[in-house]
Amino acid sequence: MSTNTCVLIHGNPETAAVWELLDDSLTARGTEVVRLSPPGFGAPLPTRFMPDASGYADWLVERLTDLRAARPDGRAIDIVGHDWGAGHVYRLAATRPGIVRSWAADIGGLLHPDFVWHDAATAWQTPGVGEEIIDAMVSMTIAERAELYLGLGLTGDIADDMAAAMDADMGRAVLELYRSSPEPVLRSLADDLASADHGPGLIITASDDAYVAADLAGPVAERLGVEELVLAGQGHWWMVSDPDTAADGLVAFWSSLD
Repeated sequence: MSTNTCVLIHGNPETAAVWELLDDSLTARGTEVVRLSPPGFGAPLPTRFMPDASGYADWLVERLTDLRAARPDGRAIDIVGHDWGAGHVYRLAATRPGIVRSWAADIGGLLHPDFVWHDAATAWQTPGVGEEIIDAMVSMTIAERAELYLGLGLTGDIADDMAAAMDADMGRAVLELYRSSPEPVLRSLADDLASADHGPGLIITASDDAYVAADLAGPVAERLGVEELVLAGQGHWWMVSDPDTAADGLVAFWSSLD
């Protein structure tokens, strides 16, 4: 029997398929894996759900509460976030740290005072421009979108799954989420997390991440007093390019908590 349950939460514009290889690696190492898909990102987007940072924070607490209730054996729950999933995890650690044993998340530079959103995010945050970009993405064929994902370094099955999931609901979620989190909001989140009793944490840093500068993550980890796992030579989708190294690092981190 595994000694812990690992909750994986992905980002934008993705689906839970991005975790497929890491899921296999963690399972082989004795960890039970649960993949959560935020509403709109490979899961239905309820009509009354507001897909902004606060809405996703509430959703994640609800899902974790349900998961804890279904684990009467006392098995530890550890959470890992990627991309916007990392943003949700950081907010969880700042506001509801006791709901999981530990947290791990990438793009730690998101919380650095010098962080600036990448060009695509800035475009999505711009009224009118963001809608035009989303409309263009949604109007593509699934095959055309799959080619875009393949060009980013994702594998065939994962790219196909993400391409099929991109629709108007995901587009709405993308726009609302980014527009709810300009840089000043992220800096406030960083301050809240730094002052919180956030529990054991791990920042996963892919050295070649093209969206969030890797050199910003170390100072954030130091400020928070948490460990940093550096994945040398890996890009934004480290869980696809080197799942075994990532799994080894996560298992070592969890083992240190026992």
